[in-house]
Parts: sequence; C-alpha cells; structure tokens
Amino acid sequence: MPDSLIRESATTSVLLLATTPACRLLTGDGTLLDRLGDQLATLPVREVQVMTAAGGLAADLRGVAKIARTTAGAVAVLTADLVIHTEALAMLLEHPAHGTAALISHDASEGPLRPPVRVEGGAVVAAGSSFHLVPESNATFMGVLQTGEADLASLADVAEELAELADAGKLGPVTPVEAVDLLLVGLVRSGVRVRAASIGRLRADRVTGQNAADAALARLAEVDEARVRLDASVKEDDGFFATFFVSSWTRHLIRPSVRLKLSPNTVTGVSAGLALLAAVWFSAGSEAGRLAGAGLLYLSFALDCLDGQLARYTRTFSPLGAWADGMSDRLKEYAVYVGLAFGSAAPDIWYLAVAAMVLQVVRHAIDFTYAGAVTDAARVGAMWGRPARSLLESQDVRRAPGGVLKLARRLERDTVARYLKKIIVLPIGERMALIAVTAALWDARVTFVALLCWGGVAALYQLIGRIARSAR
Repeated sequence: MPDSLIRESATTSVLLLATTPACRLLTGDGTLLDRLGDQLATLPVREVQVMTAAGGLAADLRGVAKIARTTAGAVAVLTADLVIHTEALAMLLEHPAHGTAALISHDASEGPLRPPVRVEGGAVVAAGSSFHLVPESNATFMGVLQTGEADLASLADVAEELAELADAGKLGPVTPVEAVDLLLVGLVRSGVRVRAASIGRLRADRVTGQNAADAALARLAEVDEARVRLDASVKEDDGFFATFFVSSWTRHLIRPSVRLKLSPNTVTGVSAGLALLAAVWFSAGSEAGRLAGAGLLYLSFALDCLDGQLARYTRTFSPLGAWADGMSDRLKEYAVYVGLAFGSAAPDIWYLAVAAMVLQVVRHAIDFTYAGAVTDAARVGAMWGRPARSLLESQDVRRAPGGVLKLARRLERDTVARYLKKIIVLPIGERMALIAVTAALWDARVTFVALLCWGGVAALYQLIGRIARSAR
C-alpha cells in the first residue's frame, strides 16, 4: 500500500484495488489509476490507499479486512479499472451520513463487470457475482462500495471469510477483479443494510482494454454532470402534486438559494412562518381570508419541498434538519386546522377539526411504529450475529416479494399506477392541496370532511400494506 493521501478533516477512507492490469490503461492525461486519484483529490476523503498486492484475490480481501479493523470512520472500496463521473463518486463519498452504501444502476444490462443486484425499499437485498446468482434482479452493481463505521467489523469478517473460501477453491474460478463484488455479496448476506445509491444518468464503467476505456471516457463527455446533480436534488418518488405542481418550478430556485447562502434549515423556518400566517388568515373566516390563507399555504409547501431539494443539492443533511423538517410539517398542518376551526361558524367544526387531527396522528403512528419495528428487527439480527445467507450458496435464497407485495412491485413500474398509489395515501402535498382548494372554494367544514374521508381510506390502505410486509 505505497500510495497514501491523508486529510484529517474528512471521515471516509478510500481503498483502491489496483491488482487488475486495466488500471494502467491510458486516458490522455495519465492512467485510469491517475485519473481516479485526481477525482478523489477533489472529494472530502481522509485517506486514499492503493493496494498493489500480488497475492491474488485472497491477499486483496485480507488487506481489506486489515484496514477495516484498524481504520476509524467509513471505508470505501473500489477498483482502479473504473471510468466514472466524479459526481457519481460524490454520491457516496460526500453523503453526510457516511453510511454503508453501494453504487447501483437501474439499467439491468448485466455483464461480467456489472453483477446483478436486487433493490427493495432503497436497499440492496440480494447481490451477485460470477459465483452468486440473483433471481429477479432489477439493477446492477457499479463497483463502488462504502462501509459505514458501524459495519466495519462485519466488513472485516466477510473479507476474511471470503479469503478463506477463495484459498480453499470453494468460490469457483473467481478473480481479483471481483473482490468488490464479493464484498457486497458478503455484507448483504450477513444482514448489513446496504443503501442503494442509484447513479441515474451518470456513467460508471469498469473496463478491460484500451478500446473499452476510450469508449467509456467518450460516454462520460455526453453527460452534463451539473445538470444531473440539479435533477437528482428533486425527489424522484415524490407525490403527484409535489412533482407536477411544485417541484417543476422550485428546482429553479435551488442554485439562487445556494448563491444566497441559504441553508435548508433557514428555508424550513420561512416555510413554517408562512404556514402560521396562513392559519391567521384562515381564522378570519372571510372569503378573502380563506383565499389568502390558501395562497400562503401553497407557498409554504413549496418552500417545504425546496428545503429538501437544497439539502440534497448541497449534501448538507443532518439529524437536526430532518427532525426540524418533520416537526415543522406537523406544526404547520395542525396550526392550519386550528385557524380554519376558529374562522368557521359551523357548530360541529371543532369536533371535525379534532377528528382530522387525531386521524393524522394515527396515520403517522402507523408509519413510524412500522419503521421502528423494522429497525429493531435489523438491530436484533445484527446483535445475535447470525448470517442471513451462506456465502457458499450459489443462488440467493432470499424470497422475492410475493402476493400483494409482488403486485405492488409490478404496479410501481407503471407511471400512472405509481402516482395513483401515491395519491391514495394522501401524502403531505396532496393534503396541503386539498386544504387549500376546499378552503378557498367552499369552507372549513368541507375541508375537514374531505380530510376525514380521504384520510380514512389512506389509513386503511397503509394498514393493509404494513400488515402484508410484516407477515412477509
């Protein structure tokens, strides 16, 4: 490991596996290895180590294990035969969480250097190599793996186990080129949650010859990295209203906000202020007040989308920001309920307002308790240390979703069905639109009745979905 660059301000170490001859291919400004080194120098990594072990696959894996046991902070592993956009590397190395993640592409064109994976719920749940098969794969691994500090012990254990299996010839004719692929297989099968970071329109290609390297470099030039970064800051899986009536124009405010040095938390605060002003206007009870309140509520939600877009663009996520954003959403919505109730003369309005508020609390409880249960189950599995799947099994034995969940996965592939599902669950964008439209055109009573009817259907839909996933 002769080459090392250290920057103590960052928390990620990068391990470059340079045992493949392709790392010496030319790029015009040096070799592939030189190019990757220059790219990593622009990213917030603490240390770059180049492994040039000559002992084959087992030696590489034992080197990874040694570094995982002695390094503090996250460790990213990638091979030096990679032609990749810097922005694609940044998706992992600049992510503030520095958690365990793998770079994947939803282009399912598999190949020897693009092993199949299956992604569910934003995580890699099955990974393959030339030895390990993945039934019903829906993505491919692009050769960049980051392991968070909490999972380094698992990475070391997996690397050592794989090294022993490789020495014993039990993995078949695998080569050092597949070291990163095998590490991903091992982490997934040992029960570690590996976030799936999709490269989207960015490019990442592992190459074996000069012609392939030249073609991969040409493909890089076809993509505008700055435009992709801006597009990626807008959530792909957002609700219908947020996607088509808000994000379609708030995306143009991201770069001006960066130039003005606005933080996501600042935008969240302004959003909360506008929602409170909307509640005040709603409390007036007049037609003009309801119209003004509806307009302010729409602007408040637009800024609520912008703060997340700004956080993703600048990669400034934080636990405080996530908590503040979630609490702000609840505060804004319930303040608007109170404002509408104060401005209405209907005798049963407070009963309806309280009922709508309770229904939303129950819906949030369904979501958060389920998410907590999933996290607890994963923590218990890690605590007992039982591998979920054996590395000697050539085919992944994890069951693909079946029944209701399999139907839901199929519906996700259809754009219309996907948005219909999002509309049914009445996400915050649809709720804000429902409140604004019904309050502006009718009155508070219509607003609360609409929230109760639609919200009741959404709660039932969520409950059935959570039960189906829990039973699985």
